Amino acid sequence: MNLLGTLSLLVFCGFAAAISSCNTENTASTGLKPKGPRPEWGTSIHDAMLVLIEKLQSLPAQPIESLTPQQARQQPTLTDAVMAVVKENNIQMPAPMVDTMGRDIPVPGGSIHARIYTPKNTTGSLPVIVYYQGGGWVIADLDVYDASASAIAEKTGAVVVSVQYRKGPEFKFPTAHNDAFAAYKWVLQNAASFRADPARIAVLGESAGGNLACNVSIMARDNGVTMPLCQVLVYPVANNDLNAESVKKYANAKPLNKAMLEWFFSHYLNNMSESSDPRMKLVSANLAGLPNTTIINAEIDPLRDDGEALKNALKTAGVTVKHKLYAGVTHEFFGAAIVLPEAKDAQQVAVNALKSAWKDALATK
Repeated sequence: MNLLGTLSLLVFCGFAAAISSCNTENTASTGLKPKGPRPEWGTSIHDAMLVLIEKLQSLPAQPIESLTPQQARQQPTLTDAVMAVVKENNIQMPAPMVDTMGRDIPVPGGSIHARIYTPKNTTGSLPVIVYYQGGGWVIADLDVYDASASAIAEKTGAVVVSVQYRKGPEFKFPTAHNDAFAAYKWVLQNAASFRADPARIAVLGESAGGNLACNVSIMARDNGVTMPLCQVLVYPVANNDLNAESVKKYANAKPLNKAMLEWFFSHYLNNMSESSDPRMKLVSANLAGLPNTTIINAEIDPLRDDGEALKNALKTAGVTVKHKLYAGVTHEFFGAAIVLPEAKDAQQVAVNALKSAWKDALATK
């Protein structure tokens, strides 16, 4: 991707976890003001979110859906927009409070890479979160989602293992899903080598990664593998309904639109009929027995209704689920806590859910 460098991103994510608390319904406190009017697809968008979208649109980019996957992977991302806004507004950034190291994970047919985040100034065995990035199973990488993984590690005091699963069209469905589960099992088996406690394991994912995280819980249940104690799903892909109300309402939204959803499906799936597979259409999967779930959604997002539908399906299956919808923000807001108070609040919601699960696990020992 067109990034400003891993080092800069690590500094960014350190600050993302450290900015002061703000009211999630009012972004005026950020001091960021957009240059133009609110777009027709996002008349309720908050100022700071619109500043990021304006900056993203000002970067040299073409519509993802008009490109090949190889070209799309070189396009600017919301991470680039965040970094540009941070630089232009002279936002102070302290050093990151995590150490990182890379590990290769063997998977059927090859290996994948993971970045392990360990909070500084910690000792002993720590809880562990297996984190799955977004990108529609086609684009993005560890750097694009570095801010989320680092901030969650800092705020929870847990080890975060961010997984670089293989993507389409080079690796078609269900490769990413199988890689996600292979990485989860690897973490369970190797946790002690990076000071992690496999008895306090959770999964977290964004967008396509939210879909993968939920699938990992399902596969753990079905294969007799240690279950995650908690799953946090941030605007997960959970349905294949391209005529859902939110898909139609935000068909032209940024940074995710309806045409991009179709493009992602076409490049990851072997054929479009696979979109009905319960691994893709989670709302039709067997969800019984899954761990406590927290779902986080953005208002201005084609995937908004996916989160709502998954919440209802989980409740019907008897799963304890919490759902929070953030007004005025778009898809990909979660990692932008350095400028978005909604993102900082959403990260704290995730942290609270994770810490509660670990506390309950220790209490039952």
